[in-house]
Amino acid sequence: MKTRAIISLAGSVLLFGGALAGGVQGIAFAGSHKQGGDARKAAAEAGKARALLARGKGADAVKHAERAALAAPESAEFRMLLGQSYLKAGRFTSARDAFGDTLALDAGNGKAALNLALAQIATGDWEAARKTLAAHTDTIPVSDRGLAIALAGDPAAAVDLLASAARADAASTKTRQNLALSLALAGRWTEARAVVGLDLAAADADKRIVEWGAFARPKAASDQVASLLGVTAVADKGRPAALALTSAAPVAVASAAPVEPAPAAAAPVELAATAAPSLNTGVPAVQFAARQEIVQPLAAKPEAARERKALAKAAPAEDAPRALAAGKFYVQLGAFDNASVARDAWKRAARQFPSFSGRTPQGAAVKTGAGSFYRLSLGGYARGDAVKLCLSYRAAGGRCFVRTGAGDQLAGWVKPGAELASR
Repeated sequence: MKTRAIISLAGSVLLFGGALAGGVQGIAFAGSHKQGGDARKAAAEAGKARALLARGKGADAVKHAERAALAAPESAEFRMLLGQSYLKAGRFTSARDAFGDTLALDAGNGKAALNLALAQIATGDWEAARKTLAAHTDTIPVSDRGLAIALAGDPAAAVDLLASAARADAASTKTRQNLALSLALAGRWTEARAVVGLDLAAADADKRIVEWGAFARPKAASDQVASLLGVTAVADKGRPAALALTSAAPVAVASAAPVEPAPAAAAPVELAATAAPSLNTGVPAVQFAARQEIVQPLAAKPEAARERKALAKAAPAEDAPRALAAGKFYVQLGAFDNASVARDAWKRAARQFPSFSGRTPQGAAVKTGAGSFYRLSLGGYARGDAVKLCLSYRAAGGRCFVRTGAGDQLAGWVKPGAELASR
């Protein structure tokens, strides 16, 4: 099932190939020399587990994560790492146990709560997953929580939650895409396609909907979560009894600073799974937010990732405006609540990327089941120039994707005649 192209639970869930949620830095144990030795052993084993997870070797990471948890049983950091290793290995029952232990040690850990809910969903315990999500409303981002609620069997509630969030001025691509997937899971396919189209080119949006059609018909409880994580579920009896959390004497552990994961694959506007017509990208974004981040797109195929990298490397940085060949392609910079918000976004983009300063922004108001939005774009250019401009902007830290025209007109705040400057 290729649905990772939009799931954004990525970050919070695994890192999807990135650093794990919660690096272990300077963990120190008070007490005897033996305790100090255990701390060093635990840190060393944790390091090996992280390295293997970063290489996608979840099953191999498990043994090292288990050793780290055995050496430092009261460490929430190592329990979290153990749960992530189990997830990446497709051992959802063990992951459920490990994340439950993590929350017992660190009740405010939103990432652990989200991961626990995913593991509960994968093991078929939807009721428990919904209770977990409800109990950690304040620590799980709305975008991730909404999609998780949909996966836990209540897509209608997910749509209500995400539709409100998607209308906010600061709504992200991830929020809209998670709303779109929730609409699809609720059987509202026409609305889902409309929302997907806010941030994806038409061809990519159609492809996404087709992929979701298969995603919405799982054959086993674990299918959807496994698809989001890019793993294969395996028979699992649960976390070894020797690793069960006990009421052992408390151990002092220095707080570890969580490591923020880098975005999984570029996502549209957030450059999630969007790709310019000529980029042929597969996309995730999943982000579940962080390791990174439920709709971050499915992980892009290796060859597609290499192609994007090569294109980005070949695209020259645009330090100054230059004439671009005319055509029917547009570089979409985002979809905003209204023209006023889009104008502010344009000003920020022009400051961030000098090549935009001499160009003229385009806009188009659209209405969908999620509300009204205003698309901000630059165009129309020949495909090659549009792709190069978007890649250069992305290299400077921006988010965009290339599409054909869709009612784009001179932005309302631009003075008549200024359109010539965009060429």
